[in-house]
Amino acid sequence: QVRLVESGGGLVQAGGSLRLSCAASERTYSGYTMGWFRQAPGKEREFVAAIGWNSGSTYYADSVKGRFTISRDNAQNTGYLQMNSLKPEDTAVYYCALRYSGTYYLAKDYASWGQGTQVTVSS
Repeated sequence: QVRLVESGGGLVQAGGSLRLSCAASERTYSGYTMGWFRQAPGKEREFVAAIGWNSGSTYYADSVKGRFTISRDNAQNTGYLQMNSLKPEDTAVYYCALRYSGTYYLAKDYASWGQGTQVTVSS
């Protein structure tokens, strides 16, 4: 199974920006969707964004639309999540994941997961 490693999390003030990265440990099969999810304390893991294999299709949760941008570099086996205009409610552990089938916003349909990176937004 592919190992994913997230990085780029940290502490930022409201209105600030962070860029998360997700690196795959090895070359992955083509055709997968990369997704980002987040989980705040006491809450369920929720969908944030997803991007198709050729970057032609992107999907966002309503709560981040217009503020977050997902992208990927298949040659580098790396995905990114640019987060701008951060809000305290964006505070969570952010996970990247790979999906080969199923529905892009359902966590259960993702086969490989990273360990997560903490994002904390102070008010």
